[in-house]
Amino acid sequence: MATTKATKGTGRRDPGDPDAMPPWGVAVPLGLQHVLAMFTSNLTPAILLAGGIGATTGEAVLLVQAALLCAGLATLLQTIGIGPVGSRLPLMMGSGFAFIAVAVPLAAERGLDAVLGGVLVTALVQVAIGLGIHKIAFLFPPVVTGTIILVIGLGLLPSGINLAAGGVGREGFGSWTNFGVAGLVLVLTVVLNQFARGLAKAASVLIAVVVGYLVAIPAGLLDLSGVGDRPVLAFPSPFAFGVSFEVVAIASMAIVGVVNMVDSVGTVHAVTEGGAGRPATRRELRGGILAEGGSAVLGGVFGALPTTMFSQNIGLVALTKQMSRHVVTIGACVLVGLALLPQLAAVLAAVPPAVLGGGVLVLFGMVCAIGIELLSKDGLDTRALLIVAMSVALGRGIAAAPDAIAGIAGEWGALFSSGIVVSAVVAIVLNLVLPGRPVPAPEVPSPAEPFVEAAVEERAEERTER
Repeated sequence: MATTKATKGTGRRDPGDPDAMPPWGVAVPLGLQHVLAMFTSNLTPAILLAGGIGATTGEAVLLVQAALLCAGLATLLQTIGIGPVGSRLPLMMGSGFAFIAVAVPLAAERGLDAVLGGVLVTALVQVAIGLGIHKIAFLFPPVVTGTIILVIGLGLLPSGINLAAGGVGREGFGSWTNFGVAGLVLVLTVVLNQFARGLAKAASVLIAVVVGYLVAIPAGLLDLSGVGDRPVLAFPSPFAFGVSFEVVAIASMAIVGVVNMVDSVGTVHAVTEGGAGRPATRRELRGGILAEGGSAVLGGVFGALPTTMFSQNIGLVALTKQMSRHVVTIGACVLVGLALLPQLAAVLAAVPPAVLGGGVLVLFGMVCAIGIELLSKDGLDTRALLIVAMSVALGRGIAAAPDAIAGIAGEWGALFSSGIVVSAVVAIVLNLVLPGRPVPAPEVPSPAEPFVEAAVEERAEERTER
């Protein structure tokens, strides 16, 4: 195929080939662009976790370092791969946003060690499911996946508003200053996303947060005390927050992990379709899902949430038509390098809540929008509407009124606090038992798939020979 062979006499491959290597003058800026596009989304879970446990400056720095390190190493596992693990595609990995809704309340109530124990078990669950994900895909049609993602987004919104107000319990909470800075970040994000082009559009949240960060200095919202006390260079400490295994934390994290993996199947297809105009091969799908599960172990060790494929970076691949996995590998190396700089991590961890709130409100709202988009994928008939209605009503209703079930939930109350577990169980069960369940059309392989598979095999052999 033309997209998998070197151009005769040039030694260069087509940009649609994952093994293509653009000139360094092109590859490095593109790699940095991938980092900028996912930077804020990757750090937000770490900063929210730090706030949830009332972390000291040193603990917050460790969480930010862990988020950077795990994202970089997970991306390297995805782009370079080890044996059957890794898609060898330009997939940027970062801390999974969906986990915030369960991890932050769990960390506040049970401790971060319980969350990290849940992360480690979730990694094992994801790897096991990744080996046979096609066997459980029927449990997660768009009506189920969309409902769960919508509930995740709805659960995140109150946190976004509290951050925009300045952070619960902080001085000046709910002040005009805090809301003014948050509003500036929010409006700038929307303007850049809608009217900017190229990098400014892809990194709209990051640019808006940087502007808000600078505005927060004269507004008296920025506290950089302790930044100078950090060493210039240090490796994140493994198991710095400990690990404990609690059934409630494990069940909550694992359910979100399974939903994330099902969604990632579409993400792998999206990057090959957007960058190379072809469907993903079975090897790429399986390798990508296994890498997502396997890399979650890193989070349990260093103190980060499980990593997942970032869709905003897939948009960059489609926009630039540069399918090279080596470009994303450069971005991954940059993330690993940044993770070794504690002073930089301290500056990032010090982002004022109002600034962060203005940025994450857009991101949290997008989670809701993605859920709605999935729900509309196959249309919403009476049956589908009933599944959505019952799942959202019970999930979010119980989450909004935890005292109502405190007497019967007991120590299991944390399992219901986010509403995600309840919504997931209700949606899956109703989809299975209600009459009229749509029968998915049999998968028809693409005529090009055998040729693409052969090309992937050929590239693997070339790498082995080299």
